[in-house]
This record gives sequence, C-alpha cells and structure tokens, in this order.
Amino acid sequence: MGAPLLEVENLKVHFETEDGLVKAVDGISYTVDRGQTLGIVGESGSGKSVSSLTVMGLTRSRNARISGTVRFNGKDLLGASEEDMRSIRGNDIAMIFQDPLSSLHPFYKVGAQIAEGVRAHRDVSKAQAWDRAVEMLSLVGIPEPRKRADAYPHEFSGGMRQRAMIAMALANDPKLLIADEPTTALDVTVQAQILELIERLQSEFDTAVVVITHDLGVVAEMADEISVMYAGRIVEKADTDTIFAAPEHPYTWGLLSSIPRLDASRDEELVPIPGRPPSLINLPGGCSFHPRCPYVREAHKKVDPKLEPVAGNPGHQSACLLDSSVRRKLWSELRTGVKPDEARADVMAAEEKAV
Repeated sequence: MGAPLLEVENLKVHFETEDGLVKAVDGISYTVDRGQTLGIVGESGSGKSVSSLTVMGLTRSRNARISGTVRFNGKDLLGASEEDMRSIRGNDIAMIFQDPLSSLHPFYKVGAQIAEGVRAHRDVSKAQAWDRAVEMLSLVGIPEPRKRADAYPHEFSGGMRQRAMIAMALANDPKLLIADEPTTALDVTVQAQILELIERLQSEFDTAVVVITHDLGVVAEMADEISVMYAGRIVEKADTDTIFAAPEHPYTWGLLSSIPRLDASRDEELVPIPGRPPSLINLPGGCSFHPRCPYVREAHKKVDPKLEPVAGNPGHQSACLLDSSVRRKLWSELRTGVKPDEARADVMAAEEKAV
C-alpha cells in the first residue's frame, strides 16, 4: 500500500493573544488515503476548522505558532512557500466553507467566480472557463445552469449556494476536498441532498474527502473513519462502524446521546453534555474533559490521558483513563437508554460486588 494522500503528524497550532496562548490545535495526527472519507467531529471550538485551515495554509499569521508535519502527496505543506500554496489551493486541495453566502462575493456573478478559479490554475480562455463553470453547475444539479451562471449569489437559495460552492471546489478536479460544516443552516431534506451529492461526486472524481461537522449523524453514512476532537485534541478515532457500535470515550458517548434515534420513543428526552467546552487558554489540569465527565475520578484531574489503542482493536484509539472493561460496561448501559448517572451507579455497584 502506498503512502497516504494526506498525512498530518503531531500538528500544533497556537495563537498568541493579549489574554494568553490559545492552544487551538494541540498535537493531532491523522491520515487520509485517496478516495477515502474522514469525518472530524466535535463541538464548536474544538479545533476542527483550524486544523483544516492550517492544511490549506490559511492560518499563517504573525501571532500563529505552527509546528508538526503536514504532507500532501509527499510534499511538506507547512514548509511550502506562499506561491506554492497558491498553486495547490483550489487546484489539488479545495475547501467548501461553512457559510456559502459570505464565501461567495456578492458583487460578482456565480459563473464568473467559478470561472476565475479555473483560469487561475488552467491555461484556458475566458469562454472555456465559462463553459467549465456552466458544466460544473449542471453537474451539481442546478437547473438551467447557463442561466444561473449569469446570476448573483443573493439570487440563489441556500441549498443552491452550497451546490455552487461545491461546483467551485471541484472545478479543477482536486485530489482532496475539505468540507467544513457543509450542511449548516440547511433544512434536513437539503442536507441529505448535499451529502448525497458530495458522495456521488467523490466516486466520480475519486477524490479524498475530509468532512468537518459537530453532528455525528452527518458523517454516519458517508465517512470511512471518524476522529472525535475535544479541546484541540483527538480523543477517539476509529472506523465509522466502531465509533457508532463500540465507542470508548465519554465525550463520544455524549455526542451520540444527543442525536435523535429512530428506535427511541417519541417522548424520550435527548441527553445533553453538561457544561461547556473549556477555554483553550486555561485548560483544566489532567483530562480536559473531566469537568464535564459524569464518570470522572480523582486521578483523572491530575493525569493527562494519551491517545492509545483499545485492547483487541489496534485501529481503534481512545484517550481515556477509565479501564477499557469499565468503558465497555458503561456503554452497554448507555446504549439501552440508561442515563449517565444511573449507568455509573450500576457499574460501580458491580465493581464493588466483584471485590
């Protein structure tokens, strides 16, 4: 098997501010192969977007402190010049940003904005670039593409603007597509259409995809692997089936419990994760999740857990100080609808009997 298309190793992105050092990304590692889909999941402020913006070379600033390794197709991106990054962005690596209305320029027609990206990386005439823009709008399912290419962004619906952003991102046949919250502010039906569109185009272009989202439900069907981020770090990663069937981190359990389930009764309440994400300037000691974790023990406030393979499955990694057997017992309770406090009491009672 060849080298991964994208290889991120021990990436750290810190920002110096007047209030202190913001550890936005604090030592994450992952790989993406050609044609593979990686889901990066976590709450707002967990470092998801910053990590991918760094891959694109968009976090370089005077107050940024970036270290680690980012290799794309064997090329070191962190050490690449601005000129090299401009030739890669929009060509080999493309990104769909969170809000298409603010990402599209309001003064220029949609077709012209797509054509501009084509001409920036291809030696083609204006007419050829315009034809490519129309072709891409048709490919993403926008009706009357030639007419719509001559329209402004405000004349598109939210779903159409997102389709136009996908058309722009894929216009130069990139090897890697980063989709940052591609379904934000879209209704459920349009969300499903956008995700289906990304999957279809991925298979046609054999593009690797990184999907960034706060919703595990978004990546449930389309991701091959999932990395769960919290407070600038990856706290759990595994293939998608394992994350949903046998997760081993309390934060992942919390994300899963906050998703509505079809097999649950209509009056069953969702279980929110208590508290709020920590300040990335003043992280709590020990495990960063311990102030919000229902299963915290005294040692967890002092010891910083490392991302380590789960017993019996080296491809599944978790950063949790609870014993693996305890985590599995807790999840077996939680997946049946038992509340966290009740699950903890049951497992502790079982441990005391065993002693």
